[in-house]
Amino acid sequence: MQFSVVRTFDAMTDKVRVAIVGLGFGAEFIPIYQAHPNAELVAVCQRSPDSLHQIADQFGIEGRYTDYDAMLEDPNIDAVHINTPIGAHAEQSVAALNAGKHVACTVPMAVSLEDCARVVAAQEASGKAYMMMETAVYTREFLYAKELLDSGALGRIQFLRGAHMQEMAGWPDYWQSMAPMHYATHAVAPLLALAGAHAASVRCVGSGLVGGRDPESGLHFAVESAVFSLRDSDLAMEVTRSLYDVAREYVESFDVYGSLKSYEWQQLEREHPVVFAGEDGERTEVPDFARLLPEEIRRFTTKGVYDADDNQHLSFTQGGGHGGSHPHLAHEFLTAVLENRRPFPDVYASANWTSAGICAHQSALQGIELEIPTYK
Repeated sequence: MQFSVVRTFDAMTDKVRVAIVGLGFGAEFIPIYQAHPNAELVAVCQRSPDSLHQIADQFGIEGRYTDYDAMLEDPNIDAVHINTPIGAHAEQSVAALNAGKHVACTVPMAVSLEDCARVVAAQEASGKAYMMMETAVYTREFLYAKELLDSGALGRIQFLRGAHMQEMAGWPDYWQSMAPMHYATHAVAPLLALAGAHAASVRCVGSGLVGGRDPESGLHFAVESAVFSLRDSDLAMEVTRSLYDVAREYVESFDVYGSLKSYEWQQLEREHPVVFAGEDGERTEVPDFARLLPEEIRRFTTKGVYDADDNQHLSFTQGGGHGGSHPHLAHEFLTAVLENRRPFPDVYASANWTSAGICAHQSALQGIELEIPTYK
């Protein structure tokens, strides 16, 4: 993972003209793009006209679309940031890439291996940037662990573990048919990013039942837990995911065990993580990493649209603000476009992180170890 310092573009004048699609969680990125020195937020897209105009009026945005395909025909848009329901991600990403737009898309990339391959193919054909906007690899916790790794403090990584446990009551209805591992990237991504590798194979088991659902369907395990082998690596990692009917405070966590030091996520959100040196552990307050960002957007690591008590969004409040990741994500996407380089994560990492969960669920259903497709 790289944070560029030397620019190949004019950081004072060059801009990417961005459209945001989906204004629930997506509204969180509006003030970030408006403040970023290399972005121009030119349009927003939402199916509901009332919501569209309310938000566009609030933020003073002129370009307004209720039709996604019509928006893609706008020559004034360079890039689209997709924040729509999961089932639309692949189709909308492919359409945007085919229309010659750069694409940032919230997680996951898709819900099938076939659709992951379609997005990869569309990116390769278009040559445009594709970035899955995975919050877990830009949180202050991840950046701190990455700093420990890069400095040599961890020594050699020996094992990784991640978990994402969340109660989805109150979310849109389509979540009720979601297999836990189909939305596993928040737990999978930081492990693979720290390992610097792609997932190669998986053996997953399902456990428990979710009340009121047909246990014969095999789709609704209360918990899915998987062990992954990594490509061209001696490392393995373990991931656990739940969506309903598990008594646990919300957590998107990762643990990384090194030969010299290890980092373990805290049990309770109000606590600090533990860094172990040998058998001695000490709670550590993780610093913010706003210093990596342009000054104009540094405030957004601790402040956003959904801070006010009367303006809450479950993805933001349950996730504790996603660890200050949102301005880092926007900045990486914009600079990758302007530097004509692959963003992090690029389309291949995004496909692997997504496919890891898809294959894990199939492994749980079939009771066998499965290979994860290679996209590059």
